Amino acid sequence: MNDFDRVWLDSIVIGLAVGLSLAAAQVLQLDKAYWVPVSCLAVIQGMSLRAAWNRQVHRSIGSVIGLVLAWGLLAILGGGWSIAFALIALTFLIETAVVRHYGFAAIFITPLTIILAEAPTLGEDIGALMEARLLDTLLGAGIGFGGAICLHSPAFRGWFGRGLRRMIPARLRSRIEDERPPPISEV
Repeated sequence: MNDFDRVWLDSIVIGLAVGLSLAAAQVLQLDKAYWVPVSCLAVIQGMSLRAAWNRQVHRSIGSVIGLVLAWGLLAILGGGWSIAFALIALTFLIETAVVRHYGFAAIFITPLTIILAEAPTLGEDIGALMEARLLDTLLGAGIGFGGAICLHSPAFRGWFGRGLRRMIPARLRSRIEDERPPPISEV
């Protein structure tokens, strides 16, 4: 794979998938639209299609379990210092777990992000908040996996890459063509 594919094609496909996820959240008029592209990006950055699939499954299942944990924490957290200590504990658990298993870390990522993002309104309607987070996570993970399919598909990469190369001005195109690896028949 040449530099054009690694830098430009990957970046554009990832950007389009994240943008599509945000557009979908906006069209569906989701209250917490920013959760959708975050989930999309977390899934699409897998190094292979299998890794992206695993991240999607881990993100979805970890978020469901994390929502249960968040519900319990929000029920017992009073405010002030209890929230601060909960954030410290969750951050420690995430940093310890994420290097070993992303799905396990997602269990703690979910309540941490809910507490951080919703601190001013904690305790209002916890059920609606949990439902919104689950829908947003599943939508973002699904779009992220769709983007990963495109990102790791040789046929899509060839088709999309040819289209991108045609948009490059002729004076710069020869530099990019020089970066291409030789055809397999010449190797």
